[in-house]
Order: sequence, then C-alpha cells, then structure tokens
Amino acid sequence: MSAPDLQRGQPPVLLQAEQVTRIYQLGRDVQVPALRGVSFEVDRGEHVAIVGSSGSGKSTLLNLLGALDRPTSGHVRYHGRDVREMSDTELARLRNASIGFVFQSFQLLPRLTAVDNVILPLVYRPGSPRQRRELALEALAQVGLADRVDHRPGELSGGQQQRVAIARALVTEPSLVLADEPTGNLDSRTGEEVMALLETLHADQGTALVVITHEREIAQRASRRIELRDGVIVDEVVA
Repeated sequence: MSAPDLQRGQPPVLLQAEQVTRIYQLGRDVQVPALRGVSFEVDRGEHVAIVGSSGSGKSTLLNLLGALDRPTSGHVRYHGRDVREMSDTELARLRNASIGFVFQSFQLLPRLTAVDNVILPLVYRPGSPRQRRELALEALAQVGLADRVDHRPGELSGGQQQRVAIARALVTEPSLVLADEPTGNLDSRTGEEVMALLETLHADQGTALVVITHEREIAQRASRRIELRDGVIVDEVVA
C-alpha cells in the first residue's frame, strides 16, 4: 500500500495517536509512566522524526506505533481503526501488511542469506516460493545489493546489513516504515548513505517514514520533528 495510498480521494491521515499513555507496573505498588498523553498524526507519505534522549519514551512510543504493544489509555489508530480493538491476530496482520521495521541492530537471522532474510515477511502472503524470491531480489536490487543476495549477515558490512533490513522492510510495500535509530550502529559516512537511501525510497514509493532518533542531525532531515521529554511532547517543528 505505497503509491496507491496516495491516490486522490484517500484520507490523508495514516496514523493517529490521541492522548496516549503507557504505564508499566513494577511489582504491586510501583507504576512507571513512560508516556503521559501523547497526541499527533502522521499523514500518508509524510517523513516525521521523533527525537529525544534516553528515557524520553521513544522506545515505548515505537512499540505502540508499530502495533507491538497497546496503550494503557488513549488511542492509536491505523486507517481510522483503534489498535485496542484489534485481536492479536489482527495486529499481526496489520504489522505484516502495513508496517515495515528497520532496527538499529538490523535484526537479521545470521544463518539465512540476504535474500532469505528479505523473503521472511512474505512467507505469510499468498504466492509461490519463486514469486517471493523474485520480489526479494527486486528489493535487494533497489538498495544496491544485487551482488550480495547469497551472502549471510556475517559476510556483510554494517551498512550492507542495514540495507538488507531496509529491503526486508519495503518488500511488502507497507504504508509506513518505522526506523528505530537506523544509523546508531554505523559510522557517520555509512549512516549518511543509509539515511539517503531511506529518504529516496520514501520519496519514490510514497511510503510514510517515521524515524526514531536521539541525533539532532538525523531529525533535522525530516519534514516534521516531534521532540519527546519525560513521556510528553515538548516541541513540534515543521521544516
């Protein structure tokens, strides 16, 4: 759901967080509020950065935006539907159909080749093994790894591993890509290349891109920046 999502007549709002809280219970009597009433929207095809230091609530928010967790109160809606009303099976389908993830630590399976890592999210989709492989090969070519498809993660550089992760995130044509500190394990030059690649694919495919980062330089590349501190939004800037 990338380019088709942007067709005329489609509602502009892809994702909506409304007064979202997340409270963790530690033992019987201790509650730790990680998010304290966060509200914002992400439009289809938008590039948003969520920036904050360690402990600001970024990771908790990522889990909620990625439908990996449900809020304690408030609402997270995809295409107008509240995740709190979805079953675990429906949430799994949402993640597989609509959300691509890019993690700081790549999250590649070490025993699988690059192409087999990219195929993984397609396993639950209709199609033959040959069709899945063709889609994975096309995604790897898009990120410049056509000559590394049979290499395992241990045979690839950090930048190449992150490119495999990006190919895996985009192979299902999601409407949203969540990138969690995508340059955190890379040197500055490789990090620049990875961000440029993400931004190019975002622009070409019309996929919304939300980058979670503590780096101001990365955040400033987005069209909108949301700053978190102590579980609340303290600033929002449109570039």
